[in-house]
Amino acid sequence: MTRSKTLILILFLLPVTLLAQIRVGTLVIKKNEVYDIGQSDILVADTLIMLDSSRLVLNKLKRENYLRVQTAIFGNHCVIDGRGIDGKPGRDGKPGLSPSVPCSSGQPGTNGGRGLDGAPGINLFLYLERITLNGTLIIDLRGGEGGKGGNGGNGGGGSPGTVHCLGGDGANGGNAGPGGNGANGGTLTLNGAIASWMKDMIGKKQIVVRITGGYAGSPGRAGYRGPAGLGPARKNGKDGLPGTESASGKSGNQGTINFESN
Repeated sequence: MTRSKTLILILFLLPVTLLAQIRVGTLVIKKNEVYDIGQSDILVADTLIMLDSSRLVLNKLKRENYLRVQTAIFGNHCVIDGRGIDGKPGRDGKPGLSPSVPCSSGQPGTNGGRGLDGAPGINLFLYLERITLNGTLIIDLRGGEGGKGGNGGNGGGGSPGTVHCLGGDGANGGNAGPGGNGANGGTLTLNGAIASWMKDMIGKKQIVVRITGGYAGSPGRAGYRGPAGLGPARKNGKDGLPGTESASGKSGNQGTINFESN
C-alpha cells in the first residue's frame, strides 16, 4: 500500500475512533433523570455529578464499558445500570383445528418455542480519582433472566360420528417449550487512587454492587389433548394425548469485583 493510500485510510478511520467515546468536561444528570451513553462504550469526564435517583445507562450491546472520571459526586440512590437484557419468551404453539366434517380427526397442536437466553451483565471498568457519596450508589451488573418457554398448542377435537363411522380422534397437544438460560453477572473493575477506599464503602453498603447471575427461564405449559368425537351407540373416537412437559433453563453465574490501585 502506498503512503498516500495509507494516509487516506487513517483519515477515514479516525472519525470512527473519536465517535467511540464520549468526552465531556462536566456531566450533570438531574434528579430522577436517565442518561444513556447510547452507542458509545467509553465515557470520559472531568466531573460527573449524579443527583438523587438519577440513572446512568451503559451500552448494553457492548460486552465491556469504560467510565473514567476525575471527580465524581453522587446523590442518594444513584444507579449505574449495566444489567444484562432479559431473554424474550418463546412463541406459543398454535392450537390444532377441529374439523367440521363428520368422523374426522383433529389436528395436533404445535410445540411451544424455547425461551431466549438472557444477555450477560456488562463488564465495567471504573476509573475514579475523587468521589463524594451523599447516599447509596448502586452499580447494577446483573445477568439477564432467561425467557419463559412458550406454551404448547392444544390438540384439536375429533368431529362427531354417524351411524356409518366412528367419531373422529382427538389430536395430541403440542409440547411445552423449554425456558431460556439466565446469563452471567458482569465483572466490576475499580481502578484509581481510591480503589481501596471504595472497597471499604462496598463493605459498609454505601456502594451496592449487584453482580448476580440471571434467573433461569421457566418452561411453558404443555398443550392439552384434543377430545374424542362422539358417535351414536358409543361409536366414539379416541382422545388425543397431552403434550410433553419441558424443563427450565439454567441460572447464570455470579460476576466478580476486582480492585486495582495505580
